Formats: sequence, C-alpha cells, structure tokens
Amino acid sequence: MEQALMAVCKDIRLGKILIQTNHDTGEPELHYLRLPKDISEDYVILMDSTVSTGAAALMAVRVLLDHDVAEDKIFLLSLLMAEMGVHSVAYAFPKVRIITTAVDKEVNDQFHIIPGIGNFGDRYFGTDAPSDWCESDEGMDF
Repeated sequence: MEQALMAVCKDIRLGKILIQTNHDTGEPELHYLRLPKDISEDYVILMDSTVSTGAAALMAVRVLLDHDVAEDKIFLLSLLMAEMGVHSVAYAFPKVRIITTAVDKEVNDQFHIIPGIGNFGDRYFGTDAPSDWCESDEGMDF
C-alpha cells in the first residue's frame, strides 16, 4: 500500500510503525517506530492492510496521539476489516476516520478475519504461512 501511495503522492513524508500480534498471547507488540519530525502538525494516513480485532490499530493510534497528532487528523486506511476491529477503533477513537474496501463479520480463535483473504503479507510477497495459521483454503479465491 505504501508504494502505491508514494506513486500518487510524491511529496509525502513517511513514517513507520511496526506492530505485530504475538501469536501466543494475541496481544500487539510495538517492534519499530520512526515518525517524521513535527508530525503533530500533519494529517496522518495510518495504513494497515487488514484489521481483525483492531488491537494493533488501537496501539498505532495511541502511538500517534502520544506524538501529539490530533485524533481528528488520523485516517485509518485498510483493505479489509472485521466488524470487531471497526467497532473497537470507532468506540475508542470516535474522531479517527476509518476507510476500508470491505468489512467481514467474523474473527476466528487465531484472530484471523473470516472469510478474509489469508495472511496479507504472505499473499503479497508469495511466502507461505505456517500451516497452523489457517484452517483451510476452502472458499478462498486465489
């Protein structure tokens, strides 16, 4: 998503927040943070390809708020969200604008969106997810 945005908006400033879900606890963990100087003055597009429970998105919004970005200047952009994630973010941060292409109803016990699109990173980069991450490929369009 970042490359497409940069192709369209050539003069944007980029930051990076890497938050990954711990597969043992299901909790988000902040692994990397690099934000532009004076980010508090900017509108921020927070991009996450898929949002299931919303836990990582909530953490990312909190990081931006901690860096003095106004809540109403944050746009959460996602390709696919679960209802749970939409509700979690909207309830916790009602001024954050949520933009997504689709909302699926369920999240399984491993916090994956059902039916979802599988692991976005694995699909995008052509890598294989561990077999215990997905229940089956049944019903998936490849």
